[in-house]
Amino acid sequence: MHPRGPTDTERDLMRLESELKRLEAEYNMFFSGRLPKPPWETRARVAALIKRLDQAYIQNYGDRFRLTTLQSRYAAFINLWDRGMRAREEGRSGPFPQKKSDPAPTSTTAEDRIVHVAAFRDPLQEVDKLQNLYDSLVEARRDVGEEAVSFDRFAELVREQVQKLKAKGGVEVAFRIAVKDGKVNFTARALKGVAE
Repeated sequence: MHPRGPTDTERDLMRLESELKRLEAEYNMFFSGRLPKPPWETRARVAALIKRLDQAYIQNYGDRFRLTTLQSRYAAFINLWDRGMRAREEGRSGPFPQKKSDPAPTSTTAEDRIVHVAAFRDPLQEVDKLQNLYDSLVEARRDVGEEAVSFDRFAELVREQVQKLKAKGGVEVAFRIAVKDGKVNFTARALKGVAE
């Protein structure tokens, strides 16, 4: 007996997963100024795929759960991206940091600098702040030639650090992205309550 290959549904879910990752990357590139226009084509493809899967009869509980997870992730991203678009049209900074129009840094000016600092009580309730921190990390890593990490892995790491440091008595947890000696440092530390 030979093992069965992936079903059509599993193949569609894998395609949806990779298209959603691609859409996220293209929106990040658009909001950071590296794409001239929003990725409407990719977004339409993802929306059509979600609609088709949503209307299909999915018997397998695992597949159905995976689809629901991807749908809610897509909905959260769409909400964030649309808010970013509105803010941009209205001339506000919105949930995405605006790209500064400075010349590209040369390799000789890899000076130490703090890129971004953010404090969290509950990252799951502060998605905008989490997305901004993630975008800054991706950009900092790209600037020094390091690979980007996936948003899911990053969000999970932040959530774990917040839980761990709050359990030790912190009120909030501050995360700092800095570039030191041409490498990106990502650190977390607990913030105690303000002294009276």
